[in-house]
Amino acid sequence: MTEKATFAAGCFWGVEAAFRKVDGVTKTTVGYTGGKKTNPTYEEVCTDRTGHAEAVLVEYDPLKISYEKLLDVFWNKHDPTTPNRQGPDVGSQYRSSIFYHTSEQRDAALSSKKRLEESGRHGRKRIVTEIAPATEFYPAEEYHQMYYEKHDLTTCRIC
Repeated sequence: MTEKATFAAGCFWGVEAAFRKVDGVTKTTVGYTGGKKTNPTYEEVCTDRTGHAEAVLVEYDPLKISYEKLLDVFWNKHDPTTPNRQGPDVGSQYRSSIFYHTSEQRDAALSSKKRLEESGRHGRKRIVTEIAPATEFYPAEEYHQMYYEKHDLTTCRIC
């Protein structure tokens, strides 16, 4: 039986690629969540007016990988101190967010965020990652799914 986790950490292509490499992850889907528009398109999300974040829905086998380990992948994949921005990508659709599916995920996310803040890893910068309940997840258009694999990329050359 698999469980679900949802993370937003900037452009979803790189985030998806990072999670796809993790043993115990059975499926990833890039898409949009956390906004107000029903079934948004990429073009609509890019206007920064729908409220959605580019996110990755991760399906995983909890017998092979824990949710806490997925949180480690998330924290190590991006800069959680930059509000509404990752690298050259700017807008609320690129925000750092953990969308929890259960109260256990919420508690684990809050604990891991606190540990990261206390670690000093980011100096005096504040961790701006939002931790919010998972809402409707809308899969992105097919050409966004497994983008790196489809284009034989290891990193984003657009950014």
